[in-house]
Amino acid sequence: MRFSVTAGALLLTATFAAAQSTPPHLDVPYVPSPNPVVDGMLKLAGVKASDTVYDLGCGDGRIVIAAAKTYGAKGVGVDINPERLEEARANAKSAKVEDKVHFEENDLFKANISNATVVTLYLLPGVNERLKPKLMKELKPGTRVVSHSFDMGDWKPDREELVDGRHIYLWTIPKQ
Repeated sequence: MRFSVTAGALLLTATFAAAQSTPPHLDVPYVPSPNPVVDGMLKLAGVKASDTVYDLGCGDGRIVIAAAKTYGAKGVGVDINPERLEEARANAKSAKVEDKVHFEENDLFKANISNATVVTLYLLPGVNERLKPKLMKELKPGTRVVSHSFDMGDWKPDREELVDGRHIYLWTIPKQ
């Protein structure tokens, strides 16, 4: 009896420890956009130095880092995974743009995105569609939204391009 209680306690402790170290629930798996697609997204959005680019689900930070390095734009990466954010910060430091970019650990549905002039996405279709009301409510008219691979259902894009066999979409937040 004593052995089974001790074994049970150890199992419970191990299960709790594993649960504590499990990454947060992710609606979208981490799959980085290839660099040619990143470049295409930033070009399609017409990014310039005066822009503030938000990448929702930023992963390793490559989109906001490229926006800062290539165009001189400011960037904010939002991700729920602390491991990806640690990598993103290290990548920004290596690229010498840590003064132009900031990374925030947050749920993309809870993050304040109202300062964005460009928003980039590489999410799944259902997530894009759930995100659309937030984009419409919080972003100023004229803000550009660019998505890699996935559209937004009945919200028709202003432009669509193919980069290395991958679709990218552009929408502009309308006047309300």
